[in-house]
Amino acid sequence: MRQVSRLWLLVLLVALLSGCGYNAIQQKDEAVKAGWSEVLNQYKRRADLIPNLVKTVQGYAQQERQVLTDVTNARARVGQIQVNADDAASLQQFQQAQGELSSALSRLLVVTENYPNLKSDQSFRDLQAQLEGTENRITVARGRYIQTVQDYNTYIRQFPQVITAKITGAKEKPNFTVENEAAISEAPAVDFGTPPPAPATPQAPTPPPAPSPDN
Repeated sequence: MRQVSRLWLLVLLVALLSGCGYNAIQQKDEAVKAGWSEVLNQYKRRADLIPNLVKTVQGYAQQERQVLTDVTNARARVGQIQVNADDAASLQQFQQAQGELSSALSRLLVVTENYPNLKSDQSFRDLQAQLEGTENRITVARGRYIQTVQDYNTYIRQFPQVITAKITGAKEKPNFTVENEAAISEAPAVDFGTPPPAPATPQAPTPPPAPSPDN
């Protein structure tokens, strides 16, 4: 009788453990870590392309020193950040630094439009293609990471996983944010600074010519 009771107690314990969500929390946590590693991998790929890109542009446009310096300094600031994806302040600092680097790169690519010889250089064209591909991969990796974090955060807030999360110390993870969400959701206004022409004033109808005295 005691053995039967112990058996039922063991079955009940296993059922409780399987339904508490502990294993799923661990799996989702590992998925978040894997997604974050991919984000870092793509950002590193972009950082590795920048020195050769700057060097190539400098060969044709040495006078654009400020733009080249901005890109180099922005890359250096990114490399100095020791990011902790589980800390909201650290993630925000990392995101801000990466945003500054993206802005500097955009200004650099705009400047290159003024140098036809540079645009026709095969090395520059290859670097530009690699950079564009990397930017696309960064966007994809960030999007997947955002979804993975959202899935994890939603799961640990649900019952009964919320109890397991509190017991094991599993906490919500910070996520990427869009600082200019309101701005990018609207189409840019086009204003060339020239007021629209005033509507033409309608002319009075011309009176018919007076009849000749001979008629």
